[in-house]
Amino acid sequence: MKKIEPINIMNKFSLFNEQWTPKIIGELNGQHVKICKLKDNFVWHSHENEDELFMVFKGTLLIDFRDGRTISVKEGEILIIPKGVEHRPHTNGEIVFNLLFEPNTTLHTGDIETEMTVKKLDWI
Repeated sequence: MKKIEPINIMNKFSLFNEQWTPKIIGELNGQHVKICKLKDNFVWHSHENEDELFMVFKGTLLIDFRDGRTISVKEGEILIIPKGVEHRPHTNGEIVFNLLFEPNTTLHTGDIETEMTVKKLDWI
């Protein structure tokens, strides 16, 4: 049986410095709970089969959409992006602490692969 204990999310953020590199902190019902530090620009991408949930713990996350809109996600807010919607997360230069809930089969940058793509995610 798995050990049942609280996960201190802010403590987990203190354990790494990489940016745009999600770390897995939990798993439930075929979903991974991931955290990542974000700064500057990420790549345009979409997830064909999965919705994506962003929850901001620190800072403001900006997400661009192909229709020209940019949505700001502030501390304590979540944004759910439906599957198949192309988007590009970025920040205004600050480091943003972000939490994601995604199926454990979700690819980091969806159907595209760039130098920013992480293929194997680490548990912390």
